[in-house]
Amino acid sequence: MDNLSDALKKLKITAIDSTADSLEGCLDCLLQALAQNNTETSEKIQKSGILQVFASLLTPQSSCTAKVANIIAEVAKNEFMRNSCVDAGLIPPLVQLLNCKDQEVLLQTGRALGNICYDSHEGRSAVDHAGGAQIVVDHLRSLCSKTDPANEKLLTVFCGMLMNYSNENETVTIQGMKGRSMVSSLWPNSNQYSNTLQSQLINMGVIPTLVKLLGIHCQNAALTEMCLVAFGNLAELESSKEQFAYTNIAEEIVKLFKKQIEHDKKEMIFEVLAPLAENDIIKLQLVEAGLVECLLEIVQKTVDSDKEDDIAELKTASDLMVLLLLGDESMQKLFEGGKGSVFQRVLSWIPSNNHQLQLAGALAIANFARNDGNCIHMVDNGIVQKLMDLLDRHVEDGNVTVQHAALSALRNLAIPVVNKAKMLSAGVAEAVLKFLRSEMPPVQFKLLGTLRMLIDAQAEAAEQLGKNVKLVERLVEWCEAKDHAGVMGESNRLLSALIRHSKSKDVIRTIVQSGGIKHLATMATSEHVIMQNEALVALALIAALELVTAEKDLENAKLVQILHRLLSDERSAPEIKYNSMVLICALMGSEPLHKEVQNLAFLEVVSKLRSHENKTVAQQASLTEQRLAVES
Repeated sequence: MDNLSDALKKLKITAIDSTADSLEGCLDCLLQALAQNNTETSEKIQKSGILQVFASLLTPQSSCTAKVANIIAEVAKNEFMRNSCVDAGLIPPLVQLLNCKDQEVLLQTGRALGNICYDSHEGRSAVDHAGGAQIVVDHLRSLCSKTDPANEKLLTVFCGMLMNYSNENETVTIQGMKGRSMVSSLWPNSNQYSNTLQSQLINMGVIPTLVKLLGIHCQNAALTEMCLVAFGNLAELESSKEQFAYTNIAEEIVKLFKKQIEHDKKEMIFEVLAPLAENDIIKLQLVEAGLVECLLEIVQKTVDSDKEDDIAELKTASDLMVLLLLGDESMQKLFEGGKGSVFQRVLSWIPSNNHQLQLAGALAIANFARNDGNCIHMVDNGIVQKLMDLLDRHVEDGNVTVQHAALSALRNLAIPVVNKAKMLSAGVAEAVLKFLRSEMPPVQFKLLGTLRMLIDAQAEAAEQLGKNVKLVERLVEWCEAKDHAGVMGESNRLLSALIRHSKSKDVIRTIVQSGGIKHLATMATSEHVIMQNEALVALALIAALELVTAEKDLENAKLVQILHRLLSDERSAPEIKYNSMVLICALMGSEPLHKEVQNLAFLEVVSKLRSHENKTVAQQASLTEQRLAVES
């Protein structure tokens, strides 16, 4: 350390006038001290004020430049030194050195800039203002095709520098390029700034260059790893996905994936695949590149393992498989008319004893069931029984995610008209009702949606379910689930559907006795036109079939006032105005409701609607006006 102190003093005094040889000796001394104890040496360097002197030594003409840059790279491994490097004005001369031709200078300069950017908002900002990113991107582009070891090392450093420059959360200390360091943001708004820097790199065209790098240098582990970190960093941005879609990233990354044996390397590739696979074009490219076969192989190898890494790999592979099926083209390609080997393999996951595979299998079926043709084929080929068997295994203290996924699949399968009767005959309604006791909103939501799809235009089933007091009481309870808007909305819609599709007095009486009328009246004020309309049609049926039974509840729900508001509101859709008038006419059969209609001067509101631009509304207004005039 005495030698270090002497070297620092000598450097500070003679940096300007000293010969290159004496400078070299001082710099070598600093590098040796840093190698022995980086933190302590860096503290001494910081206190000595020598960093400001380094700025004047960073010139392309000097033979010491590479060593000075190396020292800066070493000290910048310490968090406390990065802002000091920025404050000492080292960034502009370092960025200027990126224009020189000397490979060692470029290497050490890239390391220095990369380490200063590591977890440092100030460092990134300074490099941004000095224009360093564009020069590095240009270097990557020009050096991309050269495969000699020295060039690959330089490319690795430049990739690492760009990643630290553009990434807020996951950064690399550029030394031997070993591993990544997870850090949390220290700067309140710096993540937004980081996104700006990522966008900047994308606009500079770095993505096609990095993809090309991956293809040419796939045998170089360190450079490959840097490219993957880069992809993971950039792939979160939507604009990057558009650029990735125009490269052969899918082919290159699947090729690389097939070579991997180590769990960590596979995990790194998975981290890139997940955001990329959110783009539908890339989904299809990944399917065509053979990713699905790789994923199925992983599932097969890991399904019976209890090792932590294998369990994690199984989950990631099966989740990614489901993600690929979210694209219409990729899903249809894998379905292959229901004959595809991938579809058959996914079917085999449903009866598995592994919860993760059960979940992925059910979600995959739900994704395959996104068009009528697929749904009809799957129902005709026995998928419903498999899903009901799966649900049966999860009734008591079951896995909520599996319940939710299986119900999602059944709901989608029930959409085509021809499937409804088949699924009802198979006992789907009874299987679904077993989950009526569930307290989990996601399960409740899918349960309600499945029943609503099943009874659409199925009068007998609607009547049977509508007379089920336990079901109706549960629906009325869920209609008040204000913390879960989805459950509340679906409960209201199912309540209305039971009346609309059954047209049954018994169903109406059950709903009235369970306190459902007030919820249908409230549903008529929904912000969604479809829900308003469903409520009005159900209420009109109630008024037509069981007005006396429902009279008191309709009065308490202030339905007449609601209808007056709907007809007076210019924003109400034509079908809402039409059905509101139909309902008014039906309510006239009740003396107390009739009085309310007279008290609210409906005649004036309705007469204005005779000139409505919608002919059906205008005609109904004339009929309603006549009825109101006669009854007044």
